[in-house]
Amino acid sequence: MSSRLVPVSVVLGAAVLALTGCVANHPSGGSSSALKVEIADDSCAVSSHTAKAGTVSFALSNTGSDVNEFEIYADDKLRIVGEKENVTPGQSVSYVAQLEPGTYYTACKFQMVGAPVGLAKFTVTGKATEASASDKAREKQAVTNYVSYIKSQVGELLPATQTFADAYKSGDDDKARSLFASTRVFYERIEPTAEQFGDLDPKIDYREVDAAADGIDWTGFHRIEKDLWPPAADALNSDGTSATQNWAPSTPEQRAQFADDLVANVQKLHDLVTDPSFTVTLADISNGAIGLLDEVATSKISGEEDWWSGTDLSDFAANVQGAEVAYGNVRDIAESKGSAGKKLVGRIDKQFSALDALLGTYGSIDSGFVNYREVDDAARKELSDQVNALAEPLSQLTHTVLGVKE
Repeated sequence: MSSRLVPVSVVLGAAVLALTGCVANHPSGGSSSALKVEIADDSCAVSSHTAKAGTVSFALSNTGSDVNEFEIYADDKLRIVGEKENVTPGQSVSYVAQLEPGTYYTACKFQMVGAPVGLAKFTVTGKATEASASDKAREKQAVTNYVSYIKSQVGELLPATQTFADAYKSGDDDKARSLFASTRVFYERIEPTAEQFGDLDPKIDYREVDAAADGIDWTGFHRIEKDLWPPAADALNSDGTSATQNWAPSTPEQRAQFADDLVANVQKLHDLVTDPSFTVTLADISNGAIGLLDEVATSKISGEEDWWSGTDLSDFAANVQGAEVAYGNVRDIAESKGSAGKKLVGRIDKQFSALDALLGTYGSIDSGFVNYREVDDAARKELSDQVNALAEPLSQLTHTVLGVKE
């Protein structure tokens, strides 16, 4: 979280993919040339895992018990390049995408929340199409895809938070501790979005010292974290004050309240970003990438974020992934801005790759990271230097994407 403010790697060379979206429903499930997608509650079967570059048609059929959605991910399995939402039980609908050569992944999402179902590799072969999209069309697609990504992350955050909160509330601290870092990943990837909604970020993700400084009740992930990793009597907070001053382990009743409040606030976030009126601007996307890297620099490098659990590197990696996804959505726009844009993209690509590689030496989001307390000062400085090396060119992204001369 922002103290007072915002191995999976995006293949940065891929162009932003223009998706034409839905076409009219066909009772038969679409044209004979369309790839069939059989959607069920627990499966998502595409009739072929390859297609030729260009217009790719999918004939979706939901045989399940509830609403579902079909998604196409970039090869990082994070950035969404197309989706068809609200495929209801018994419905057949056609969906058309314009896909460039490369590796993608297809999946469905039962009830449009939770983890992707039936994630499968999808390869597009052939030659790239000529870049003919206008700036406005390119910008519109970047916004559409990034909004889809935000909704997807919050859709996974909500059930993960419920499971984590239930474990904590029931006193199953071992399970809650095992879920703490992985649950937070979804939030850390899109935190700048939560910060747009007034006091939601403070309620969900404020640290103790920030809540005290702002004079608000301390709730959320980090309040629960301290219960799960209770400090010794002589331990200090990140600001040097006594860790046990004005703090005591929560009672079962307090645990229930903290757990329920966290779920309720995440539900509010989910409701806000899935509202049809929710959108972002092109500047929000590029500034989001910059802001997420600022998050790393201001609270992850120092170890202040997850002071009790030592899971800072998981948050660190999630911030970087979120920044990469945001950048990936506007990358081709920046690259289209002449030689200066191409040069900037090259520099950002290089530094993202270097930071990903360095983080990889400490673990991964899927397998876990070493406790940050085990990372000595020299190693922290190396991480800090690499973050700064990326921050410098990334700070120019918004000006380049918007065509603003400094």
